[in-house]
Amino acid sequence: MLKGKTAVISGGSRGIGRSIALRFAASGANIAILYSSDKVNAEATVTEAQRYGVKAKSYCCDVSDFEAVKALAADIINDFSTVDILVNNAGIVRDGLVLSMKEDDFDKVISVNLKGAFNLIRHFSSHMLKRKSGRIINITSVVALTGNPGQANYTAAKAGLIGLTKTIAREFASRGITCNAIAPGFIDTDMTQSISEQAKERLVSRIPLARTGKAEEVAGLAAFLASDDAAYITGETIRIDGGLGI
Repeated sequence: MLKGKTAVISGGSRGIGRSIALRFAASGANIAILYSSDKVNAEATVTEAQRYGVKAKSYCCDVSDFEAVKALAADIINDFSTVDILVNNAGIVRDGLVLSMKEDDFDKVISVNLKGAFNLIRHFSSHMLKRKSGRIINITSVVALTGNPGQANYTAAKAGLIGLTKTIAREFASRGITCNAIAPGFIDTDMTQSISEQAKERLVSRIPLARTGKAEEVAGLAAFLASDDAAYITGETIRIDGGLGI
């Protein structure tokens, strides 16, 4: 389905990003994984991706650093020759109520989760525009649509991604480039492992399908949006949340 294409995936060392990388590799795509600190898991993901017979490589980068991402894009294009798919998945959380949230906690989440996506789109888009093709997928969250107490910074960043998705879709449509967002609900990943069992039970009780989601299920949707089957879909935000956002 993605044979011969190259995908760049930020936050690809674990969780949803890792699952997307492996799903793409299983579909024949070459993989460039971006990570900020978790080199061990990034290399493990690369090794697993290579088992599908594709080219895979990891790159350490702070996606919130505009110039660092510019250099990164040049390196990846040099290494892989082409980039067909960009998945903006890198994200952090620094939760707290607004009345007690530190300025740095707000700024850092916006910088990584929202500005990071802008930086990657900004520096890879010229390559895609020249080739008149490409798929951009932004991983947002269902809380961007509903809000969530204690996550003003995270929800603001994820909501910003939805606006960015729509604008990029309009700006790049004439060049055959689509841009869509995926809004996962409560997905069972490392990021959600710290939640207490009691809190998990409360969350699951609000989900019509009565279970948490799997990273592999999000990866399946990403693979569809990256494929030729999704060529006429752009500017959309697709929830994958078991009905949580209904």
